[in-house]
Amino acid sequence: MSTPEPLLSCRSIEAGYGASQVLFGIELNIQPGEVVSLLGRNGMGKSTTIKTIVGALAPTGGEVCFEGQSLRGMRPDAIARLGLAIVPEGRHVFPNLTVREHLLAFADNRNGLRDTWDLARIYAVFPRLKERENNLGNQLSGGEQQMLAIGRALSTNPRLLILDEATEGLAPVIREEIWRCLATLKAAGQTILVVDKYVHRLVGLANRHFILERGRVVWQGDSDALNADRSLWSRYLTV
Repeated sequence: MSTPEPLLSCRSIEAGYGASQVLFGIELNIQPGEVVSLLGRNGMGKSTTIKTIVGALAPTGGEVCFEGQSLRGMRPDAIARLGLAIVPEGRHVFPNLTVREHLLAFADNRNGLRDTWDLARIYAVFPRLKERENNLGNQLSGGEQQMLAIGRALSTNPRLLILDEATEGLAPVIREEIWRCLATLKAAGQTILVVDKYVHRLVGLANRHFILERGRVVWQGDSDALNADRSLWSRYLTV
């Protein structure tokens, strides 16, 4: 049986900033409906990989493809219209828009998905947003802002949702709520690429994992394999 076409594939990606090369031949792929994690210590190339995927940084070598289409030379807005949405590190909600305005202002279904992420469905996943729908962005807690950032990305009905440091800086109880919501998105069939440091939670969420070390993929495999080999955790994932 032939392997299905990946939704996203990074083929021998090289990238950097000026004369400083950060990525060295990155190979990464995500199948429709998968949750995939990108792991590694700080400074190992995770954010640079994300920037290259969404078009914020042009690769100096290799190619990023989405549903078999090369993204070479495409602007970030054009890439987003293909069905990629990112929840950036730091959330970046608008301080002068209400929760409801955030979710309606970006709502779109340009890819014609049948089960759309409309306002009611987003509120069902994030009940706290429903409670706070008339509050401005700067009136929300950090956890509420993260929920809003995820909801805003979902309102575009993405084929691929990318979360960069999904639970960074959040209180433990709020982190647990975010993990619960991500599990709900997985059960709904949402394809997700997630960057986060809490590997013990990711092994219970993600289907597959890629570990970066100094801009190279040094390991890839499923959750069973990662959970079984704790030497990988100490070698590549702890500070």
